[in-house]
Amino acid sequence: MQYQFNPLPWFRSGLFWRTFFLLSVLVTASMATWFVSFKVVERKPRAQQISGQIVSMVTITRAALTHSAEDKRRQLLIDLASNEGIRIYLLEDEDEIITPDNDPFFNELSQRIRQKLGVETRFAKEVNGEAGFWLSFNIEADQYWLRLEPDRIQDETGLQILGWASVTLVLTLIGAIFISKLINNPLSRLSATARELANGRKPSPLPETGAREIKETNISFNQMVSDLARIEQDRALILAGISHDLRTPITRMQLEVEMAPLDDSARSGMQADLSQMDSIINQFLDYAKPFEDHTITSVDLGLICEQIATQYRRLESCEINLNIDSNLWINGIEIEIKRCISNLLENARRYGRSTTDGKLKLDVECKLTELDGVKRTLLFIRDYGPGVPESELSRMLQPFTRLDLARGQANGSGLGLAIVERIVKRHSGKIQIRNHEHGGLQISIFLPIGK
Repeated sequence: MQYQFNPLPWFRSGLFWRTFFLLSVLVTASMATWFVSFKVVERKPRAQQISGQIVSMVTITRAALTHSAEDKRRQLLIDLASNEGIRIYLLEDEDEIITPDNDPFFNELSQRIRQKLGVETRFAKEVNGEAGFWLSFNIEADQYWLRLEPDRIQDETGLQILGWASVTLVLTLIGAIFISKLINNPLSRLSATARELANGRKPSPLPETGAREIKETNISFNQMVSDLARIEQDRALILAGISHDLRTPITRMQLEVEMAPLDDSARSGMQADLSQMDSIINQFLDYAKPFEDHTITSVDLGLICEQIATQYRRLESCEINLNIDSNLWINGIEIEIKRCISNLLENARRYGRSTTDGKLKLDVECKLTELDGVKRTLLFIRDYGPGVPESELSRMLQPFTRLDLARGQANGSGLGLAIVERIVKRHSGKIQIRNHEHGGLQISIFLPIGK
């Protein structure tokens, strides 16, 4: 059968990139605000300084041309052009003029020049195809152009400040990277260690160094890990002691039942009760069994499913439809995986028999699929029994949960599916339980692909 999921698009951003992005935005905004403020504040003083220089040039040039002899004017114009970068041209009506751009600095500069030289002063950035800073002035009845090189007007200081600001911004962003890593690294280690702990592994202790807050957090976390490990060991020791102390009288009672003068029905009932008690003790031990990292190996999930399904076919004479792909390797503990599959089939044997003929029929699939956009190995088991009320599905994985009214009367401790969920979580997997649309219960287990 086809079992598909439609993962929703999602986006997850790490703390490092969030911190770096926030610092980058704040620094860039601060630098941009400072640069714009500087340009606004220094506009008027710069316009006043440059306008004073230009007015002085026009006044001196006008005076020199007015009071110089006619035979000396040509040489004077050559000296002004070569030494001062000032060129004088006669203003003609047919001159092709391109006016300057209407920016705030030019408006401030032209206003101050017109206050000194007169409102009839004209400006241009290009005259007859020659670029520069052009302004008109009068000598008696004649009009002239005075041309300056563009670099005499351009704001070199602003360009230098922009360059310095860019270098400062780059250095600040590099510093933001180190700050972000300094903040993010301890939290990343804490997150990775907590994830290992959630998966049932014993993580390495966190370094108890660094800033006071980080040091105290790591010390508290290491203490918590030690306390949890001690509690886990105590629980396993207590259950092992209880099972040992209970098995001795159970064995003695089984012997007494065999020797007692009882009829066959009474003897069979008492033996079944004692067998159930022994099975419950085994489940308690399975549930409390610690997880060992060093036993993790590559496991062929499909092969294990086939082996266990073959055993159940012989023992129960049940119908199991297998749809298993080959070479479905996962990283895990083989005995834990076998216990997980056996518990699922045992749960189906107890509660998943058909309500019409009482036979056990199962569909078992093992294949590759996708969950949340990530490739996973899927183990899918479906029975044809009465199913479970929708309101009770969320309780199926809780320890000591028995839904006998919904799934038929049967014996058990209510730990079968709880053990399955515990094993799945230890292997970084996910489990989903729901009623099949055509009847029966279906269980889907998603495990990471082995490496």
